[in-house]
Amino acid sequence: MTETTNSTVPANGNGNGRLSLSTEAARQLSTTTKTPPQMQEITSRWLLRLLPWVQCQGGVFRVNRRLTYTLGDGRITFTNTGSEVSVIPAELTELPMLRGFEDMDVLEALAGRFTQREVEPGDVIAAENASCDELVLIAHGRVSKVAQGAYGDDQNLGVLADGDYLGEQLLVQGGQFEYTAKAKTSCTLLVLSEQDFLQVAEQAPALREHLEQSRAFTERPANEYGEAAIDMSSGHTGEPTLPGTFVDYEQSPREYELSVAQTILRVHSRVSDLYNQPMSQLDQQLRLTIEALRERQEHELVNNAEFGLLANCDLGQRIRTRSGPPTPDDLDDLLATVWKDPAFFLAHPQTIAAFGRECSKRGLYPQASEVNGHRVPAWRGVPIFPCNKIPVTGKRTSSVLLMRTGQENQGVIGLHQTGIPDEYQPGLSVRFMNVNEKAVISYLVSAYYSAAVLVPDAMGVLEDVEIGRNG
Repeated sequence: MTETTNSTVPANGNGNGRLSLSTEAARQLSTTTKTPPQMQEITSRWLLRLLPWVQCQGGVFRVNRRLTYTLGDGRITFTNTGSEVSVIPAELTELPMLRGFEDMDVLEALAGRFTQREVEPGDVIAAENASCDELVLIAHGRVSKVAQGAYGDDQNLGVLADGDYLGEQLLVQGGQFEYTAKAKTSCTLLVLSEQDFLQVAEQAPALREHLEQSRAFTERPANEYGEAAIDMSSGHTGEPTLPGTFVDYEQSPREYELSVAQTILRVHSRVSDLYNQPMSQLDQQLRLTIEALRERQEHELVNNAEFGLLANCDLGQRIRTRSGPPTPDDLDDLLATVWKDPAFFLAHPQTIAAFGRECSKRGLYPQASEVNGHRVPAWRGVPIFPCNKIPVTGKRTSSVLLMRTGQENQGVIGLHQTGIPDEYQPGLSVRFMNVNEKAVISYLVSAYYSAAVLVPDAMGVLEDVEIGRNG
């Protein structure tokens, strides 16, 4: 009996058991569909899109203003050794009546007379209508200002915090506290008594003379913004003698020079010559480089120490949150600082999320606003735009900006110059530099820009906004 062995022979005869061409093999004859290079750094850059850009011919923009008599009202910086805190003597010139005083010996004598005081939450630091016999500097902590209303109820006048002060009337030797100052948190204070101040003043003729000049300066006729008053008459009858007047200007107006962000883009000639299908290598390199430059431009417009919006907001336009997180009440307070035609809020995305949580806790659901086809959150009809260039501190606090825009509105404007040599985009140039001995082509990419706040009340900032507190 013969044994028969059955064997299966592949139909295609190639021994791999397939009936058709594999996808791996087929891809060798196909062309891939590619995207342009992607970059996570690219953001919406709302600030660059929303600011009105003004042509800055000559590279310098001068802001002429009406003469202002307002003295300095800055914030004071402290130093500490362990738990002992002291004020930097030169920082005392941030007080209104000491602005411009340069005698360091006297300032050091004043700084040495301050004594440190610790207070607990709820402690009263100064009582309304009490005589002002102490100058109080807040080194650390939060202090609420409360005044009695017309019907006996308490009115919240805001919050003081690190670097703020109260009782500056002591320097003019008189006055009363117009509100009750009460600690919201544990606070570290530096206190100068009236007796210590008078002892230093008695031994310093230069200080007494400076204070007299400061009093005379602040007594000049001025409007509520500190600008020199324009005398006029109204509501009269008959033929009275009308007052004469003129409008005085600042003698040294602020000038803004265009800043620059630059880089050198290098592309090998072999890459530029041979590898341009389906996309130009040079065009893609330029596109991503310009995107990064624009991101840096927006960062500088927010954070630059010279012209950045955070640094150039007037100190009188800076407010603090009532309780920490950004609440609807806080945004209402911010709207009160820029009440003349506010254009938009600008906040970090995490700050916007924190504001949304506060609204949800109160059962509020603000209407969104549509801007150029985009729906964005809004409060009181003013849109809130995200900007990740606004810094978030290590303590999870940030800021919210509100601004009025446009030169005709005396608002915030962006500055650039168009028509520059080798211009690639408005205010941005791409200039060929050279080809080196390694056949690398170099291009200089430059963006010129700045920003200006035309009048102080064009912008307000809500500071120390807590974004990490859980509801």
